[in-house]
Amino acid sequence: MLGRSVIRLGVVSDDELVSLYSATTCFVFPSLYEGFGLPPLEAMACGAPVVASDRASLPEVVGDAGMLVEPTDPDALADAIERVVLTPDVAERMRRDGLRRARAFTWDRCAEQTVEAYRAALDDPR
Repeated sequence: MLGRSVIRLGVVSDDELVSLYSATTCFVFPSLYEGFGLPPLEAMACGAPVVASDRASLPEVVGDAGMLVEPTDPDALADAIERVVLTPDVAERMRRDGLRRARAFTWDRCAEQTVEAYRAALDDPR
């Protein structure tokens, strides 16, 4: 169906990835399983509206800044993409909210929460 309109880039550099995220109309991530969800977070940090799966860690990462859909439902996925692409005010809100959401995920915060988790595990007498 898409045929020649799909371009397979292969491996891209970090700089190219930032350019791609920044230029996209909609970043779509219908993952069935995800350890953390770094690609949608990176996309939001670059101002991309994100449509992602409602599974695994993605709802926690994307939050209300993007659209979460059932990844095995092609109609729901298509509807979400269409809404972003055809409704500029929705896309702009998602860009703004995604940038805000991405700022909450810092390496300092990650380190603090990791230390807290270790402390809690050490304090648990089980």
